[in-house]
Amino acid sequence: MEPSSKSLTDRPPVASGRFYSAHADKLEIEIANMVQEAKNLSQFELAVDEEVIGLIAPHAGYVFSGIVAASAFMQLENIPPRKRVFLIGSSHHRDFNGVSIYNMGNYVTPFGHVKVDLPLANELINSSGIINFIKDAHTFEHSLEVLLPFIQYFWKNSFEIIPVILATHSKKTCNELAKILQPYFTQENLFVVSTDLSHYPEYKNAREVDKLTVDATLTGDPEILLEQIENNKKKYIPNLATSMCGWTSVVTLLYLTESINGIQINPILYQNSGDAKLYGDTEKVVGYQSVAFTKKKEKMEFILTNEEKEILLETARKSISSYHATGARYQVDLSKATPNIKSPGGAFVSVYVGKELRGCIGRMQSTATPLIEVVAETAVSAAFHDSRFASITNDELHEASIEISVLTPLKKIHDISEIELGKHGIYIKKDFRTGTFLPQVADNTDWSVEDFLGHCSKNKAGLGWDGWREAELFTYDAIIIKTG
Repeated sequence: MEPSSKSLTDRPPVASGRFYSAHADKLEIEIANMVQEAKNLSQFELAVDEEVIGLIAPHAGYVFSGIVAASAFMQLENIPPRKRVFLIGSSHHRDFNGVSIYNMGNYVTPFGHVKVDLPLANELINSSGIINFIKDAHTFEHSLEVLLPFIQYFWKNSFEIIPVILATHSKKTCNELAKILQPYFTQENLFVVSTDLSHYPEYKNAREVDKLTVDATLTGDPEILLEQIENNKKKYIPNLATSMCGWTSVVTLLYLTESINGIQINPILYQNSGDAKLYGDTEKVVGYQSVAFTKKKEKMEFILTNEEKEILLETARKSISSYHATGARYQVDLSKATPNIKSPGGAFVSVYVGKELRGCIGRMQSTATPLIEVVAETAVSAAFHDSRFASITNDELHEASIEISVLTPLKKIHDISEIELGKHGIYIKKDFRTGTFLPQVADNTDWSVEDFLGHCSKNKAGLGWDGWREAELFTYDAIIIKTG
């Protein structure tokens, strides 16, 4: 059933105030603290040549499973938003055959609206008899909702979702759903599966049975996981109600990935509710595990054509002239931009009068704003709002020259020997402090690599001369575009 535009109804949060904070400000602090705790506990680190294509995360109240969930979603911190997130969870409240996809509006959390890709939702519903829209399947279901704030924390609201609830107990239906979703298992989408592990055994038994279930999941073989779940039942572990409450969702993901070469399934972090600092009870616990599905990145070199370079320069010039004349921001015509420069990107714009630098402002890897709009905005900021310099005057406007540095994607490094002075820019990040130097900075100094890092750490990131030693380090290249 495809709803009319008049009948669309957003799905409001039902777990906020119970499973997680109902107030955006408090929720943001809550997630930030959990992410930091997860970073301290997790041993998993994504390789620089790999990308995340799928995640498994728990869906209990944040006081119990939030740190494990954060360990899954912190993998999104340094990658741009995907076009869509397929959220897949198993029903806790409504029994029905098959699968329900929400196509009646958007999802809402304290962080705002998350857009549902309604055309695709309708297409999927119409594609198979196993998929329908069943309102009650989503109304009270928390398994998808509680994961959304983590994704919004890193990606804001610049992605769309396909909310999928399974109530089937048939592996055949899971396999059929996997085949339907297979065409969408691409680089532009992310698949997120929601599940907890064992329910209600005591702490030690939970750890033992959860390890068996997780090890079976890590094989990537859905039949092995299903067999292990059955074997767990035969152990007659006291109070074990289930080994994996969202097994149908996990099995669907394994059916999706088992035929794809190069998939790596990586455990991130395990805890159970007995580990909760405030409310942990070791008599009857629920287990949680985060998992990342990764594969090697496709090597793609970022290149700008001469035409694209000229469009960016012209955009910077028009943006500066328009702002000087009217005080209004220049409205970029995206219809005339190529897909390359309409994609999100980072750039710095430097403005010179003669050989004198009169402003340099930029933005690191934007996750939502098109590169051409980043250039337009930072050109104005460099010409008129860089507090280190006097604004460009009317008399100087015609003499001003522009240099644009388009940044390639960030690459995390683990040894400073990977930095090549004059070729690489550096980006230093620790907690909420960041700093960067463009590659050109090294061309104008006689600094060593450690000098390069020290000056950036002290003067840009505010971490002190040696602060970079305890920070995350990234490199990037810059495509330089100049007037004249």
